[in-house]
Amino acid sequence: MREQQECREHYGGMRPSPEKRPVTLFSASIIVIANMIGTGVFTTLGFQLDSLPSAFAVLCLWVLGGIGAFCGALCYGELGAMMPRSGGEYTFLSDIYHPALGFLSGWISIVAGFAAPIALAAIALGEYSGAVFPGIDKSVLAVSAILILTVIHVSDVKFGCYFQNFFTVGKIILIVTLIVAGFGAAHPQHLTLIPASADVKAVFSPAFAISLVYVFYAYSGWNSASYIAGEIQNPERNLPLSLFIGTVIVSLCYVLINFIFLYSVPMSELAGKIDVGYLSAKSIFGRRGGAIMTLLICFALTSSLSSLIMVGPRVTQAMSCDMKFFGFLSMKNKRGAPVAAIMLQSSVAIFLTLTSTFNSVLTYVGFTLALFSSLAVLGVILLRIKEPRRPRPFKTWGYPVTPALFLMLYGWMLCYLFIDRPLPSACGLLTVAAGLLFYKLLAAPQPRKSQLKVIS
Repeated sequence: MREQQECREHYGGMRPSPEKRPVTLFSASIIVIANMIGTGVFTTLGFQLDSLPSAFAVLCLWVLGGIGAFCGALCYGELGAMMPRSGGEYTFLSDIYHPALGFLSGWISIVAGFAAPIALAAIALGEYSGAVFPGIDKSVLAVSAILILTVIHVSDVKFGCYFQNFFTVGKIILIVTLIVAGFGAAHPQHLTLIPASADVKAVFSPAFAISLVYVFYAYSGWNSASYIAGEIQNPERNLPLSLFIGTVIVSLCYVLINFIFLYSVPMSELAGKIDVGYLSAKSIFGRRGGAIMTLLICFALTSSLSSLIMVGPRVTQAMSCDMKFFGFLSMKNKRGAPVAAIMLQSSVAIFLTLTSTFNSVLTYVGFTLALFSSLAVLGVILLRIKEPRRPRPFKTWGYPVTPALFLMLYGWMLCYLFIDRPLPSACGLLTVAAGLLFYKLLAAPQPRKSQLKVIS
């Protein structure tokens, strides 16, 4: 009975008292930053340069990625303020379209939305650690990191927030240090930011559109505060603010840090490499200083792992409150942590860490996440048409240009990705199909009155 009451409070649309909401605006913003800054920015530049050897085009990728993330954050701010219930796309799509589509987004979140990025962050942590300690077993380290952070977040929600805040502030300091020191690199590369005809052609090439999957993955996390809306103090105000603050800070950091990577290391040496941050740090600080900075990057990746492990189970928990089959996942311990949901997510992440390659997982994740994020942003337009009088504590700035721009960028990437890399895209669609079958067979929702329409 206690678990059901908590579900109704946090996930059913009721308004629990402020003291029951542990996440402040600062913590929510930190969660957004921690989810965004991590695996992608420290690993994907090499893959972009593999097919797009143009500094101008690559930097355009990161600028467009920031614009897309900013547009998405504004749209999710409107949806989250209207529906301050934890769960992210699961909550939005269930309300806008149909519970089946909400279930599919939650199903994707369990596998591709959080477990796979946790695996990617753990693999990257192993790669960076291996650059400093060549004899280390990368797989053992990756799995150990997942297990340790799982124990931390199972223990206590508030302690998890404090742990998250500490590591994320350190991550921001690390990136600022790399940016400032990078401009004084001993052997800077000659970069021309005035585009030549070849650079302009590269920007409009299929390779550019496909490379957006790496950049959009690196920016993924701009929506993370929406997954814990039910635990944020004054979510109608603080949820949109946290998305806005986190996305702007990260976008600025991403463009500058990728400029520094290109400025400090020849593009030919970066192409195809995962540990681009190590190569840049070694060029800026020397071998010993590079090793120290690489260890700090490992701490930054630890922050990303921590934030993903913290946020992801809230989607599973929200699903479990609506569907009998997943009821056991709503169980929380005395300190408020969703134990079963965290354990399930970490188990899937460990399996992917031990069985998958980095690039294949990243492409699969990018396709599936972009698909459901686009559906959620499209929902902003649909709700404006279908329910114009519905209360909107926050309205998307620049509507309808903002959602249209997001959908154009993500649609461009999805089309070219499906054409050029049909296998991971098909795997994403098969995962969706499997989720639909699972919904039909086992996950019939419990009848409940919608309490999301009107928020007092």
